[in-house]
Amino acid sequence: MDVAKAMGNPLDVVRGFVPLPWLGTNTFQEACWAWRRLPQPVIAVVHGRCYGGGLQIALAADFRFATPDSEFSVMEVKHGLIPDMTGAATLSRLIGIDQALLLTMTADPVDAAYAERIGLVTEVTADPRAAAEKLADRIAARSPHAVASAKKLFDRTWQSSVRRTLAVERATQLPLIIRQALGRNG
Repeated sequence: MDVAKAMGNPLDVVRGFVPLPWLGTNTFQEACWAWRRLPQPVIAVVHGRCYGGGLQIALAADFRFATPDSEFSVMEVKHGLIPDMTGAATLSRLIGIDQALLLTMTADPVDAAYAERIGLVTEVTADPRAAAEKLADRIAARSPHAVASAKKLFDRTWQSSVRRTLAVERATQLPLIIRQALGRNG
């Protein structure tokens, strides 16, 4: 695919790759990474084929539910490209490097069962929307402050050292304990 042609103007593509200074992501990356910044959990539901940029959008969600007939492909290499909408960052958090490289370098589609087995999707079910809604209801029954803090904790520390993780954990937990002590746990 000719990305410049699809965008209309080659300069638009170049401008799209300039990181936004206040975010650290470029326009294409922000399309996915914005979900990581939300304090609320993001749940994606996949039906059918989830390839390329669509997969990168789904990978940016906190949870992914898919139908048994879904297929997934990191297909950018087929077009002489690499995943550039945070695909490398999200893949590295979900699956091992060997699987991430295999999916990226081959661009081979994988079925939902395999995707679930390697951690690409959270759950495969006949009714992924119902499963996603059930999970959303379970999470919504918890303290929104604790849920948001848990998401922030894991996002900031997933690949950090133990020392940094423990420091962030302490800094994240203290405000929650204070909220509890003041009776503001909702």
